[in-house]
Amino acid sequence: MTASAAYELAQVNIARLKYPLDSPQLWDFVDALDPVNAVADAADGFVWRLQDESGDATDIPVLGDDWLIINMSVWRDKDALTAFMYQGRHRELLARRREWFERVSEAMAVLWWVPAGHRPTVAEAEERLLHLRAHGPTDYAFTLRMSFPPQEVQPAVGG
Repeated sequence: MTASAAYELAQVNIARLKYPLDSPQLWDFVDALDPVNAVADAADGFVWRLQDESGDATDIPVLGDDWLIINMSVWRDKDALTAFMYQGRHRELLARRREWFERVSEAMAVLWWVPAGHRPTVAEAEERLLHLRAHGPTDYAFTLRMSFPPQEVQPAVGG
């Protein structure tokens, strides 16, 4: 098995809501969740995404802040993730993100390699994001702009 086939790309992004999820200001965003998730689920290179019983992750707590929502998924590689992010309905929503989410100066998204078949936990994602904030991009926690190839990576603390 090659290094790249032995690993998959985990990504997490969090966002701070401007309004409560059930507010009229977020109706377009909430209405788009199921269709965008369906596109992701069918996308080439998609492996897995975090979800609760409702089919999304909007009720899953992250970083102890009720105003934050989380999106976490695993992809075959960076190209597959990028192709999904910047095409179609997801791209349309990305263009409107400032309507729904606060602008935050600290990193709100992080990528890292996981062994093929591993499904990251929220605690693992939080730890990777906090590592990125503290140390900048490294092979342990990186960004789309500054990524690293898959290699023998260290597991998350406690993971």
